[in-house]
Amino acid sequence: MTQPATSSFSDLSVETQTRRFNPAWIEFALAVGAFGVGAGEFASMGILPNVAQGLGITEPQAGHMISAYALGVVVGAPVIAVISAKMARRTLLLWLMVVFALGNAASALAGNYPSLVGFRFLAGLPHGAYFGVAFLVAAGMAEPNRRAQAVGRVMLGITLATLVGSPVATWLGQALGWRLAFTAVAAIGALTALLIWIFLPLDKIQAGASPLRELGGLKRKQVWLTLAIPAIGLGGMFAVYSYIASTLTQLSGFSPAFVPVALVLFGIGMNVGNVVGSRLADKALMPTIGGMLVWVIAVMALYWLTASNPWMVSLCIFLIGCNFAICPAVQTRLMDVAGDAQTLAAALNHSAFNIANALGAWLGGVAIAAGFGWASTGWVGAVLAAGGLAVFLVSWAQERADKSDMNSEPVAAV
Repeated sequence: MTQPATSSFSDLSVETQTRRFNPAWIEFALAVGAFGVGAGEFASMGILPNVAQGLGITEPQAGHMISAYALGVVVGAPVIAVISAKMARRTLLLWLMVVFALGNAASALAGNYPSLVGFRFLAGLPHGAYFGVAFLVAAGMAEPNRRAQAVGRVMLGITLATLVGSPVATWLGQALGWRLAFTAVAAIGALTALLIWIFLPLDKIQAGASPLRELGGLKRKQVWLTLAIPAIGLGGMFAVYSYIASTLTQLSGFSPAFVPVALVLFGIGMNVGNVVGSRLADKALMPTIGGMLVWVIAVMALYWLTASNPWMVSLCIFLIGCNFAICPAVQTRLMDVAGDAQTLAAALNHSAFNIANALGAWLGGVAIAAGFGWASTGWVGAVLAAGGLAVFLVSWAQERADKSDMNSEPVAAV
């Protein structure tokens, strides 16, 4: 049986019980943080040549800062979730944003390649834990049938970062120096910490909270199955995104100047998918996850078949961005299956997305290197989505079997 996530917001400390708080402002504060984290992650890719030139290193060496950040996300999400089990969520969010701001400020001041890699790792550590806790707080303030929409409103920070934040940060880095891009991201982190301090109430530490209780969530089969859905099923989105520039210029016939336009189309699709997907998830959570995986298979297959057509590939890029619709649903599902290990499960979801990123980019590169062509990332994505759908069906079948077993248990005679 799954239970809705509990709210830390409803368990206010004695000092804050008499104060009134506006959930809309809290969601805004959390979304600003999501915007900053998203902008910082994606902008690193856009200013890669500038960083390489500025530090006198090769671009592959500069690319290690992206890998270091991703490693920080994967390591930081579970570790921070476990060691902070006895910390109030408001306090944790404040510290996470402070570390994020400091990591980016230090990145801006990095004098050499090793220090930059280290500081990017530091900046990545709060990433997964911040999103996990932010989504829990947002869902906890919402009505039970509107939790996914609350999660989606915080996720708007991520989707808007891909549409606006990352391009602006990239432009700043290219026009005024890469150090300014990291400085701007650090400023957003500091602003988020201020907004959280102003708008988010101090909550009580949950009774019985402990690192062992959080780790106990790893014993739940449904947690692992739910994490595997995006880790496998969304790999294709990253396979396409990783090689989109080369596909458009070498296969679809576009000039390099069209690549930013394509990225805007992708960002618009992410925003549309986030809004629509969160509403669908609140109406029917499991059908939304399953239906979206079928959608991903279809869109990826269409991309593979039509990538050489300029009009169709443009439409497909928008539709692939819409695949983000599954994200609020999966995040909400994790809250339902995690039991009393909410923070760890929610944070691990972002480790799962980074696995999808690495898996998709790697398999897409393998297909291209094997001679299947730039469009082959589409069928790679379709296969991965089919794998995610298979995991989803196992998860759903297992849940239905568990419910059936519970209903069939004999009632003890009184």
